[in-house]
Amino acid sequence: MDIVLYALTALLYGGLAVTGWRAYRTVAAGGRGGAPAMFPNVAHVEARSLRAAASGMTPTERGLLCVALVVHGVLLHTTIFPRDAMVFGFAFALSAMFWLGAGIYWIESFFFPLDGLRLLVLPLAAGASLLPLFFGGVRVLPYAAAPLFKLHFIIANVAYGLFAIAALHAVLMLFAERRLHALRGSIERHAAGGWLASWLDTLPALLTLEKLLFRLIAAGFVLLTLTLLSGILFSEQLVDRALTLDHKTVFALLSWVMFGALLTARRVSGWRGRAALRWVLASFAALLLAYVGSRFVFEVLLHRPVV
Repeated sequence: MDIVLYALTALLYGGLAVTGWRAYRTVAAGGRGGAPAMFPNVAHVEARSLRAAASGMTPTERGLLCVALVVHGVLLHTTIFPRDAMVFGFAFALSAMFWLGAGIYWIESFFFPLDGLRLLVLPLAAGASLLPLFFGGVRVLPYAAAPLFKLHFIIANVAYGLFAIAALHAVLMLFAERRLHALRGSIERHAAGGWLASWLDTLPALLTLEKLLFRLIAAGFVLLTLTLLSGILFSEQLVDRALTLDHKTVFALLSWVMFGALLTARRVSGWRGRAALRWVLASFAALLLAYVGSRFVFEVLLHRPVV
């Protein structure tokens, strides 16, 4: 049964990704062969046509993406919680992150012109959904029945998923900002930009991406705070110790401080731009080391279980 869910999830994500890329390539090829480059407004005309193509997700495609999210969610539940036990690892963590990321994209696309992001989000979700087939997790039997642990686990995964999609937004914003400066420099640089430059033209405006970015970070910060608090409570219940300063805890606390400082600077002084985006990526890197990175090192490189 699990293999059917794996295949169906990857097929739905992959099919939607291929459909989106084909629509993009068709319009991009038409745009390159259309208006002459001598006209000063050609870059903006092509950008508008590419955005129109990237925003062309039909109701059927939206419905299929909803089905993919449901199937992926069922797959995660059946593989992580088999028969009152629990199996988890870095591959399951990445799969859950991109499931949540695809879900956030699907919800936000009803309110913002974000369909250009599916060209990146859906292929990554398709690949991540298959990772547990190749990298199995470890059984966490003693904790599976504890309600507090399940709550801590769900909150943590939602928080990490929010920060993962926020980091993706930050990367896209850095590229989009560079692209905007290139467009201001000369039209010839636009024409020589290639497929990456054309794809960047399908993304929403920088202000829209920035608004979404800090909404995601604010929500993730609240959930990360709850994750740390529930982790302390669970640790007290399990080993009668409130906080264990291992590598996972240190990096989680470091990322919490860094994200908190970012939100404070944003609220107090309106911090934005490349420096803020790089701070987002550095904060996410610390969180990744606390979560997925530590599991990858222990499970794949050291062949040791980690819980």
